[in-house]
Amino acid sequence: MAVKEQRAELSNVSADAGYDADFFQWTQTTAEMIRQGRLAEVDLEHVAEEIEDMGKRDRREARSRFSVLIMHLLKWQLQPERRERSTWRATIKEQRKQLRLVLADSPSLGRIPREELPALFRSAVEDAVEETGLSADHFPSSCPYSAEQILASNFFPEGR
Repeated sequence: MAVKEQRAELSNVSADAGYDADFFQWTQTTAEMIRQGRLAEVDLEHVAEEIEDMGKRDRREARSRFSVLIMHLLKWQLQPERRERSTWRATIKEQRKQLRLVLADSPSLGRIPREELPALFRSAVEDAVEETGLSADHFPSSCPYSAEQILASNFFPEGR
């Protein structure tokens, strides 16, 4: 079905294509009503909720990627003898690449490592302890890397 035909079909649909009954249909109908300027018919509460959730999703993704990146930087630093047999370098590069994409779309998320570094670091250490089998006392008590280092494509911490 062509886009024009889909829009024509949707233009006859009311806002009753419920949010809870058929979310996909609701998104399509709502988008078309907005395009047509039928704002009085739009379920604004759910639109606002969905927009807010999109921001939360991007924030969760950035936090998760930062945590994984920090964990791999720690493993890189604390287990230099395992570097050659690991995929750590590839994981570090991939997390940085994906973070650059997220931050390009939402630059305000760049404040996450500055504002949340202690929590991100604790999460990274918990995961590193589980993955490496090392005790928590093998890891620094606070993050030894700056936000800039974490994101820098050429930064790989030296061994112990």
